Amino acid sequence: MSQLESNNTTQNVRLDKWLWAARFFKTRAVARDMVQSGKVQYNGQRAKPGKHVELGATIKVPAGWDIREIKVLGLSDKRLSAPLAQTLFEETDESVTKREENQAARKMNAFHSPKPDHRPDKKQRRQIIKFKQQ
Repeated sequence: MSQLESNNTTQNVRLDKWLWAARFFKTRAVARDMVQSGKVQYNGQRAKPGKHVELGATIKVPAGWDIREIKVLGLSDKRLSAPLAQTLFEETDESVTKREENQAARKMNAFHSPKPDHRPDKKQRRQIIKFKQQ
């Protein structure tokens, strides 16, 4: 932990490198592309991949169907283990509640439009075709 603490105050870390080190993206190239395309916002604005990350800054990062809003708590330019990487940031309460609401809405939508367990067999396909031609 002392290595992480020493990195917190003495480094200038690029935004794309920090996102990669905090394990939001698998590679730096993907992190750079997401920042360049404007999908990642730094303090509510578009940023370049070379922007220096500051402690206390807020970053909006896409995560699947949702957007995570996080606050920077630590700096690192090296990719750390997952438990250490989670200490670099904190997700805001509003972001957590919104993600949970969206997840519940997606589950309800899936409940109302269920998908079949398997493809129809030959007999069932004939019945479907017969039904459609009526």
